[in-house]
Amino acid sequence: MAGVITASEPSWIAPFAGLSPRCFGKLVTALRREGVDKVRRGRPWGLSLEDRVLLVTTYWRTNLTLRQLAPLFGISKSAADRIIDHLGPSLALRARRRFRKGTVLIVDGTLVPTRDHTIAEQSKNYRYSTNHQVVIDADTRRVVVVGEPLPGNRNDCKAWEESGARAAVGKTLTMADGGYPGTGLLMPHRRTPGEELSEWKQEHNRSHKQVRARVEHVFARMKTWKVLRDCRLKGDGVHHAMLGIARLHNLSLVG
Repeated sequence: MAGVITASEPSWIAPFAGLSPRCFGKLVTALRREGVDKVRRGRPWGLSLEDRVLLVTTYWRTNLTLRQLAPLFGISKSAADRIIDHLGPSLALRARRRFRKGTVLIVDGTLVPTRDHTIAEQSKNYRYSTNHQVVIDADTRRVVVVGEPLPGNRNDCKAWEESGARAAVGKTLTMADGGYPGTGLLMPHRRTPGEELSEWKQEHNRSHKQVRARVEHVFARMKTWKVLRDCRLKGDGVHHAMLGIARLHNLSLVG
């Protein structure tokens, strides 16, 4: 059965991968360098590495069911499932271990509606969700750390510690909103009852908010990959998708 979508036709790449053909080529080259396409025992894959990468990114981008997605690539539903399970973790972002002097980071949590209720809980949006702590570089707007997913009813203050994001960041200066009290992060000035903030504190809060908004812009761009709006993946699938989409987002910034 012949497929409809293929990476050999560059016009399919941008709408279904969210990357320019040039960045997509860089991603495939990096995956080959990492040994993703090495020869293995057993039946070979029915699709080239380029088409397998495009299949995974198309799944994340469109959130089609596997029954809908597989015929577009000319393969069976079970083969598409195996490709996503095998290749998804290989696309994951590697957390940055070191930060240059003077780096400023921004952290915030985002909720991903998740159908696997063993790892999700009802959150403030009344849906079963997972809480993901995402850290970006304030200057480049690239994602540098994504914490382990936690149940959506976990507040950001606890999730920052329990997800491993805090340990990954270390002592690097990190900005956050007012939902991280007692964490040592750089937060806006808070008004105590009966007190008005001084003018300089209000001005500081305004500049803080303008810079911190960058992480919200990153979330908006990442959620153009629609799997983060209603994730059907089970177990570690939602974490692999979040890490993979973070890597795609960073590549998309290159243009």
